[in-house]
Amino acid sequence: MTTKKLTFRQKILVAGTLFGMFFGAGNLIFPVHLGQMAGRNAVVAMIGFIITAVGIPIFGVAAIGITHSDGLQTLSSKVGKGYGIFFTCLLYLTIGPLFAIPRCATVSFTTGITPLLGADSPEWLYLLVFSAAFFAFVLFFSLRPGKITLWIGKIINPLFLFFFAVLIIAALLSPGAAISSVEPTEAYQNGSFFPALIEGYGTMDAIAGLAFGIVVIDVIRRMGVNNDDIIAEDVLSSGLLAGALMALIYVLSILVGAQSRGIFELSENGGIALTQIAGHYLGGVGQFILAFTITFACLKTSIGLVTACAETFVKMTNGKIPYRTWAILFTFFSFAVSNVGLSAIISYSIPMLMLIYPPAIALIVLAFIGKFFQHDRAVYIATMIGTWAAAIFDCMKSLPASVQTAFHMDTLVSFAAKYLPLFDKNLGWLLPALIGFVIGIIFHLSRVRVSPAVE
Repeated sequence: MTTKKLTFRQKILVAGTLFGMFFGAGNLIFPVHLGQMAGRNAVVAMIGFIITAVGIPIFGVAAIGITHSDGLQTLSSKVGKGYGIFFTCLLYLTIGPLFAIPRCATVSFTTGITPLLGADSPEWLYLLVFSAAFFAFVLFFSLRPGKITLWIGKIINPLFLFFFAVLIIAALLSPGAAISSVEPTEAYQNGSFFPALIEGYGTMDAIAGLAFGIVVIDVIRRMGVNNDDIIAEDVLSSGLLAGALMALIYVLSILVGAQSRGIFELSENGGIALTQIAGHYLGGVGQFILAFTITFACLKTSIGLVTACAETFVKMTNGKIPYRTWAILFTFFSFAVSNVGLSAIISYSIPMLMLIYPPAIALIVLAFIGKFFQHDRAVYIATMIGTWAAAIFDCMKSLPASVQTAFHMDTLVSFAAKYLPLFDKNLGWLLPALIGFVIGIIFHLSRVRVSPAVE
C-alpha cells in the first residue's frame, strides 16, 4: 500500500494558496520602505527580512501539520489549555481588528486618496469617509460570504502582480540612483541584518501562518493526502515554492526602494513610497491602477480576516456569541482603529509584535523538534516562561520614550540592556528561551529515567 503524496502540479496549486494567504498589498509597503532605509546595505537587509517574512511563516504553517494539530489553539495548548486560549485570542486580535485589518484600510487610503489631496486638505476627514465606505463593504460581504472574495482573488491578485511586475521592470531599467551611493539611515549604518530581521515582523506573516495553517492543510487533505507526516512534507515543499516567489518580490521591492532615494526623500511609510514610485515611473494612470488593485486586494484580505476571526471566536465561545455579532464587533473596532492613520498603526503595532513574535517563533521551533522530547509539556512551559519574560522587556523598549518614563519602564529597560545579550538587537529573548528549554529538557530526562524504576 502506497501513501499518497501531492503531485508537482498539486504542489503548485497549494503553493498558490499559500502565496495568496500570505501575500497582500501590505506586504509591499515594508520591503520598499526597508530598501529606502537600508540604502547601500540593502543586500544584507534582504537576508534578515526574508528570514522573518518568508522562512518563519512557511515553517509556521508546517508546524500545524507536523504536530497533527487541528489549529493554533491545539498547538499552543501543548503549553497548557489556558495558554492555548490566551495565545489564540492574542494572535487573532493582532492579525485582526487591532492592527492588520485597520492597516488594510489605511494602506488603501494612503495609496489611493492621499495623492489626490491638497496640502491644506483635512486628511482626517477624508480618511473617516473612506474608511467608513471601506468597512461597510467589508461588513456586507463578511456577513454574506460568497463568490466576491474568490472573484477578487482570481482577478485582482493577478492584475496586481502584473502591474507590480511592470512597475518593477520600469524602475530597474531607469534607477533613480545606484544603490552603492545611497546613504543608509542611522539604524542601518552599522549593520542592516538585525534591523531588517525585526522589520520582517511587520508583515505579521509568521503569526498568520500559525493562524491559517489549518486552511492549507485542509486543502492538501481534500487532495487525498491523509498521512500527517506526508502532509507536513507537502506543506514544506509547497511552501518552498511559494516562499521563493515571495522572496523574489521582496528582493526586487527592496532594490526599487533603495534606488528611489535618488529621486525622493525617505518617506514616512512604505505606502507613500510605493505611491511616489508608481507616479514617477507610470504617471497618474499608474497611480490609479496601483490604488485600484491595492484597494481591492486589501478588501479581500479584510473580508477574509474578519471572517476568520469571527469564526475562531465563535468556536472558542462554543457558539454562545453568534458569528454575526463577532463580525460586526470586529468590523466596527477596525474602523475606529484605522482612523489613527497608517504611520500610527505601524508604530503602535511594533510593541505588540515585539511581544508576540518571540513566543510564536519558540512555539514553531518546539513543534519541529518536539518528537525528540515526546512533546513533553514541561519543555514547552519552561521555554515559554523564559521567552515571555524577556519578550516583555523587548516590548517595553519599543514603546515611546514618554510612555516608558510615565510608567517607570526606563529602569527596567536599562536593566535588560545591561544583562540580556542581543537586547540591543531586539533579540534579548533568545538566551532566556534557550535557558528555559535546557531546564525543561533536564526535567524531561529526569522523569524518563525515573519512570522505568517506578514500573
